[in-house]
Amino acid sequence: MDDALRALKDAKTIAVAGLDSRTNRTAYRIAQYLKMQGYRVIPVHLGAFPADEVLGERAYERIQDIPEHVDLVDVFVRSENTGPVIDDAIAAGAGAVWLQSGITNSAGIERARAAGLAATQDRCTMVELERLAWV
Repeated sequence: MDDALRALKDAKTIAVAGLDSRTNRTAYRIAQYLKMQGYRVIPVHLGAFPADEVLGERAYERIQDIPEHVDLVDVFVRSENTGPVIDDAIAAGAGAVWLQSGITNSAGIERARAAGLAATQDRCTMVELERLAWV
């Protein structure tokens, strides 16, 4: 099991960057799934489509604004916009950064790893959790 998958398995609190109240979005669907699996899901809207609350949790504009430790940051923004999100996760002291399927930033992933975070890209947390259920 790689470090990112172990971080996902062991996480209690997941910040979902790019999550807002639009229920038709992939981020919302996967965040809802994560919550149903027992994770605490904290929405991070990054200034776009701000909402006070999503899925029953207070929403934040940045990861650093979250007043508690975040085990894993699940990222749902375009690849070219992930650099500041990764840097925010590093500055916040998050345990891991996970770029969702189709989202890549190799330099950002290396920055996160160099800062001591588990990190992965182009992988879906929901798919990996479902796969883990069969292991």
